[in-house]
Amino acid sequence: MRQKTVVLWVQVFETDVLKPPNALSDNEWSFPMPKMKTKSSAKKRFKVLGNGGVKRAHAFKRHILTKKTTKNKRQLRGTSMVNDRDLASVAKMLPYA
Repeated sequence: MRQKTVVLWVQVFETDVLKPPNALSDNEWSFPMPKMKTKSSAKKRFKVLGNGGVKRAHAFKRHILTKKTTKNKRQLRGTSMVNDRDLASVAKMLPYA
């Protein structure tokens, strides 16, 4: 019984069912180069500019705004640039930006 299972598995394996879609021939398999993944959280939070700078939104403006002054809330509007010390870590999170 065990031998039949092995023979059937070999027959299934030799068919085109388990061959990868980018196989070059029956004996040669080709796999794409591994690529780095972009962090989805960074993709949503940062915007890379043409001059190499990275734009970000201000923090502390989501909730608990009643105890913040009008001046403070106004200054938190808009965007600002990521600090030079943080650019390396942002660049790691966005490898293709």
